Amino acid sequence: VQLQASGGGLVQAGGSLRLSCAASGRTVRSNDMGWFRQAPGKEREFVAAVRRSGGSTYYTDSVKGRFIISRDNTKNTVYLQMTSLKPEDTAVYYCSASRSGRYSLQRDYSSWGQGTLVTVSS
Repeated sequence: VQLQASGGGLVQAGGSLRLSCAASGRTVRSNDMGWFRQAPGKEREFVAAVRRSGGSTYYTDSVKGRFIISRDNTKNTVYLQMTSLKPEDTAVYYCSASRSGRYSLQRDYSSWGQGTLVTVSS
């Protein structure tokens, strides 16, 4: 599956952004879909995932209650709605697709988008 992420930008602390990840080649419904992020000087980390079966969602603790991952099967797109953004959310955000049956580690995912930069100013 090919993935194209978009929607990043500069936002003030407390603001909101919605990231989009458009898929082609395979449907988002047939994959576990995830969002990861990589801040400057840090390793890439798991942010959120939505399972292909049942649509269950999972989040890293630091974004629970602020971010929502969702999937629109008709548009073959996955979204990450981010609210109450903090400067520590600044990172390049990557969408990813997994057919491994697992969802929380980078190595679980076989397809990656190009990344979109989110910058949160204080």
